[in-house]
Amino acid sequence: MKLDLHGVRHQEVERLVENFVLLNKPPLTIITGNSHRMQDIVMNTLTIHSIEFEKWGSGCIKILK
Repeated sequence: MKLDLHGVRHQEVERLVENFVLLNKPPLTIITGNSHRMQDIVMNTLTIHSIEFEKWGSGCIKILK
């Protein structure tokens, strides 16, 4: 499953990522684009929920477990 965050406002990202990772089973892909701020928000949200992730390339984060 994929969550594409292109066009999403930064203040909406945390809630969307939480819902996506808590309601779906891995493997999951989150497309952040090249925004460092967007990537930071996503990675911080995943870390808060103790979800292991890998950064793939410059605009993609994978949750494999």
